[in-house]
Amino acid sequence: MSTTTAVRRFRVRGAGARAARRTGSIGVSGWVALAVLGLLVCCALLAPLLAPHDPDAVDLSGAYQGSSGTHLLGTDASGRDLLSRLVHGARTALVGPFLVVVVSTLLGTLLALAAVWFGGWFDQLVVRVVDAVFAFPGLLLAILATALFGSGLNAAVVALSVAYVPYIARIVRSAALRERSLPYVAALQVQGVHGVRIAVRHILPNVGGQIVANATLAFGFALMDLAGLSFIGLGVQPPTSDWGAMVGTGMSGVLQQRPQEALFASALVVITVGAVNLLGDRLTERWEARS
Repeated sequence: MSTTTAVRRFRVRGAGARAARRTGSIGVSGWVALAVLGLLVCCALLAPLLAPHDPDAVDLSGAYQGSSGTHLLGTDASGRDLLSRLVHGARTALVGPFLVVVVSTLLGTLLALAAVWFGGWFDQLVVRVVDAVFAFPGLLLAILATALFGSGLNAAVVALSVAYVPYIARIVRSAALRERSLPYVAALQVQGVHGVRIAVRHILPNVGGQIVANATLAFGFALMDLAGLSFIGLGVQPPTSDWGAMVGTGMSGVLQQRPQEALFASALVVITVGAVNLLGDRLTERWEARS
């Protein structure tokens, strides 16, 4: 069998595998989770149109109002409409984790592919650096970053992006190592195809399902970490609407038997993280079944 014939056969098999993945299903629960996330994204994008009131409008005379025709979910300690703040809070609650996942996935994937392809001392160096960074919890790095550069979403996003790189790099490196050992890679090398082209055009698409699945799971963890930072006052700063910050400011209302703010905000965090994790699990199962 000629080298060209072998490469063509492996390409046909790879195309068949990709087609099978496209026809696979994430199940009913996966579609429900996707629908919930789609609804939350639409709320974030259309927040100015959906919010019935200005989320930052203070009315101290209307503090801690219950549900009514004017304020469907009531008001907080400053008389601000809770529904409007929850809708606008979806923006920071979703954009922050999205940036963390995008940056960490790009850096982790690039680092993993370079380590797998070059191997040797470079691979060992990457593994040692990844293990060293992996030893520090992401939330701890975020707290240190906010202590050095000040509170706010930007410092937290940068710190968590760096902390999540080892998580992505480990998984992509493991999948890429298996892919690199397949015969079609050796056949392409015999043909004289450049290593970068092989890594980008062949190895990366074949491990793309694993990358997407784990990036989805990482989104849920990043959302919890950023919400936790906002809860303790190191993330999004008032009066900006944010679910984590609303849980923190709503604790005073809990003591006064007015738990609406903390309850609604924490419920949205739980629902979002649950939907993201469920979707990530289904994507991982699908990728493993079609690999």
